[in-house]
Order: sequence, then structure tokens, then C-alpha cells
Amino acid sequence: MSTTATANLSDYASAEEMRSLLVRSDWQAGWMTLFNLAVMVGAFALPALWLSPLTVLLAVALLGGRQLGLAVLYHDCAHQVFFESRRLNDAFGTWLFGGLMNTSLARYRAYHLDHHRHAGTERDPDFVMASAYPAEPASLRRKLTRDLTGRTGFKDLLRQVKSFGWSRNAPFLASHGVMFSLLALAGAPWAYALWWLAYLVAYQVVTRIRFMSEHGVALNRLSADVRENTATTLVSWWERLLIGPNFVNYHLEHHLQAGVPCYRLRRFHNLLKDRGFFGACARPEGCFSNGYLHVLRKAVA
Repeated sequence: MSTTATANLSDYASAEEMRSLLVRSDWQAGWMTLFNLAVMVGAFALPALWLSPLTVLLAVALLGGRQLGLAVLYHDCAHQVFFESRRLNDAFGTWLFGGLMNTSLARYRAYHLDHHRHAGTERDPDFVMASAYPAEPASLRRKLTRDLTGRTGFKDLLRQVKSFGWSRNAPFLASHGVMFSLLALAGAPWAYALWWLAYLVAYQVVTRIRFMSEHGVALNRLSADVRENTATTLVSWWERLLIGPNFVNYHLEHHLQAGVPCYRLRRFHNLLKDRGFFGACARPEGCFSNGYLHVLRKAVA
């Protein structure tokens, strides 16, 4: 599945090269899953072993980034490209990744595929949110203040509580029951509160920045050319850890060919860059951003 672009992808990548990029790997999916879970374990362990304001702050930042990481993984499961089989994509996307984030894989899939189908048009369900950027400095400060003070997260959490149903939220109850039980067995049941602190604050901030980086600072949201209606962010290791996990920063590449699993997006990006696909837009003020601080600067009117 791909969006319409003014340039033909086949002019830049051979059929054989694309087949190799579209290959799904249970091994790579499993390794990425374990890595994300290991970061979460490390985040909980930091304050459990050395409780201090600094370790709590670091744990919240790491958990917020991994919560977005889980969203990236259920996103790939929604596209049926993370694991090799539909069964594994649906199982992990529903019960682990989607369960921990309290997101219905089926409902998310329907919404997200509409986003791909209508990208570059006003029918895109994300178009109104993307149109909020660039924002006036005062407006952007208000948005980030709401995120940092937990107001955005609390509003979202209240929405989830109002729509709660035992069958609908069974994956959430199961995955969080396991998480709390493991923390209790480790002697730190109180650390479960860190998950929600991260969700209320850090996750909301990184999600907003991620959204700005993908479509909010795009060159032209009403262009049929994916190089204009979507953007990619070139990130450092710490940005990948805290803000852009699991190669989510290569969003232009994902919209160009959504069948490429997230663990192959960097290779896809490098191939396209070497072949000159990005052309004149491959510059800081074009379809690329040099880190998330650059995204924030571009998101200000």
C-alpha cells in the first residue's frame, strides 16, 4: 500500500530491491519486541534500585518514549508487516502492544488506513490536527504546557475511562495485570504509578512532537507528492531512545511504501537518498528535519 507520488518509485529501486525491503522477519520483530520490553524493565528498575528525583525523571522519560514505541509496534501490526503471519501480528498487536496502550487494534487499523488512503487531501482524518501547524509561538507554548502539566493526558485518560468495557478492555486488563504482578513480585508495586505518570506527561509530549514532525511541518499537506505532504526527521541516538523509537522518524518512507516493516525503514531511506529520490527537498527546510529541536523551530509560525 502506498500513497501517490509524482515520482515513480520503480525509477529509483528495482523490483528485487523492493522485495528484499518488504520481507517480514519474525526474528527481527521478536528482537525489537524484546528490546522495547527491556528498556521498560530498565526504566522501572532505576528508581526501584536507586530512588531519587533524578531516577524518577529518567524513568518517566524512558517509559514515555517506550509507550510511543509500543504504539509504533501495534501500528506495524495493524499494517500486517511486523511479524510474518497475520496471526502473530493480530495477537501481539492486540494483547501486548495494543493491550499495554489500551488501544483496539481493529479500530486503530480502520482509522489509520484511512489516513494513508487520503493523505494529501482534506479527507485525511489527521488533516485538521496537522493544519494547526505552524502555530503561533504562544499557541505552541500553550499546547506544550498542557502536555507537560498532564492536562492533555488526563483528558485522554478520562475519555478511556468513560468508554471502558470489560470485553473491550480485556487486553488492557490482562497486560496491565501481568505488569503490576511482576512489579509486585520484584518488591516495587509502587513503580506501577510511574507508567501512568509517563503516560500523562512524557507520552503526550513526545506524541505531539512526533505528529508535528510527520505532517505538521510538511511542505504542502494538500500535495499528492508524498515528499511534500509528509516529512522525515534525522535523529541522534538519544532522540531515537526518548522521542523517535523504532524508526518512526522515517515517516515519509513509510507513507511511500507502507509495506516496509519499521526495522527496514532506515535501509529504505538510505537507498532512496543514494538514488536521488528526495531531490531538492532533501534539505533542512524541505522534507527533512535535523532532529526534533529543528522540528519545534519549524512548527512555529
